[in-house]
Amino acid sequence: MVDRQVRKHIPDYFLITDSGPVVVDVKPRERLPRPVVSFTFAWTRRAVELREWRYEVWSEPPETVLENIRFLAAYRRGWLFSPEILEELHRADLDGVPLRQAAELLPGRPEPCVRAAVHHLLWSHELHTDLNEPLRPSCVLRRTA
Repeated sequence: MVDRQVRKHIPDYFLITDSGPVVVDVKPRERLPRPVVSFTFAWTRRAVELREWRYEVWSEPPETVLENIRFLAAYRRGWLFSPEILEELHRADLDGVPLRQAAELLPGRPEPCVRAAVHHLLWSHELHTDLNEPLRPSCVLRRTA
């Protein structure tokens, strides 16, 4: 009972992590301020935290991140890329290189093919860049740890 009323709510996810259980609710960002949603999430948080578990509310990523992910999704099919170019990119020192200069590291390869392969490596998390900013030629590439 909450405020003398029987309430029920089924969270979206129950995760078992190395640091303990995590209960997750997922709701579009524009719905979070609604009184019934904030009320429900507040008492759910209290119930979960009484068990000494973590509680999180997830929403869609910011629009820029979502647009970048949609763009990179076009490069998700690894079998479309030259294995030789991908291997050369794995050996290339791309850490700290702006996206516009990545293709220059493989001068004997067609620039569009190298650029597409770099986007595939971003999609597959073999490279990363700050996706909170619009993806542009000045974005700096980083090797994943």
